[in-house]
Amino acid sequence: MQFQQLQYFVAVAETRHFTRAAEQVHVAQPSLSQQIKALERELGADLFLRARGNITLTDAGEALLPLARRILADTDTARLEVQELVQLRRGRVRLGATPSLCTGLLPDVLRAFHDRYPGIRLLIEEGGSHDLVRQLARGALDLALVVLPLPTASPALTTVELLREDLVVVSSPDAPRPGEGRRTIRVADLEGERLVMFRHGYDLRELTVAACRSAGFEPDFAVEGGEMDAVLGFVRAGLGVAVVPLMVATGAGRGLRVTPLARPGLHRTIALAHRSDVAPPRAARELQRMLVER
Repeated sequence: MQFQQLQYFVAVAETRHFTRAAEQVHVAQPSLSQQIKALERELGADLFLRARGNITLTDAGEALLPLARRILADTDTARLEVQELVQLRRGRVRLGATPSLCTGLLPDVLRAFHDRYPGIRLLIEEGGSHDLVRQLARGALDLALVVLPLPTASPALTTVELLREDLVVVSSPDAPRPGEGRRTIRVADLEGERLVMFRHGYDLRELTVAACRSAGFEPDFAVEGGEMDAVLGFVRAGLGVAVVPLMVATGAGRGLRVTPLARPGLHRTIALAHRSDVAPPRAARELQRMLVER
């Protein structure tokens, strides 16, 4: 049974005339008649009583008509649904990002995306790069903002670098300035400072600890285990200093002193990742374009 045969059948049933039905569906009348006969052979029953000048439905035709109309209507609905997705009227994007990027980079881009495509649902998953890479690999995310290099070799992922961001030291204005008051400090100047440290799995934790060890000392933690907001709150309270992205520090508002790191400083590279073997959905590709061109 073919979709076209059902379309022809409904046209004849509604017009009760083969020639007018053929004109309605833009096909030659002999072709329409042949398709109706093929449908009847497949079903094993006549669908129309054909008397000169009088076309009526048989019992089989009466039974088929509402089903055929439903199939045609469902097909039109499916076509419209797909067109809406293609045209970005509806759909969803599942985006993963590290908490610091959710705070600094994403709000403006997501606002612009939502203004342009209000029918697209944005589902945001916060996590460290390790967790986000795993979720990408199992298909739980369409895109993820991760820190390079990736925690493990991931040949199944494609990454596009977005930015290289400076890291800075934040402290409470009520506490002594780190590095004996200098305007810029080195990582080595953090020796002896009490650090407010992120939880395990945070890219910033691993980067900071590695930098301290490279400078020849083991970091001293005043508090550890927090998320970004908690770390900034503990620093404001004077519990210690923290190394955070410049984007986060400048957007954190009052209550924090920002001290740059002297050259070569510390940096992190942010990339947008997606699976190599599956193309992201249309809406995700549009968000990807806006992130790259921001």
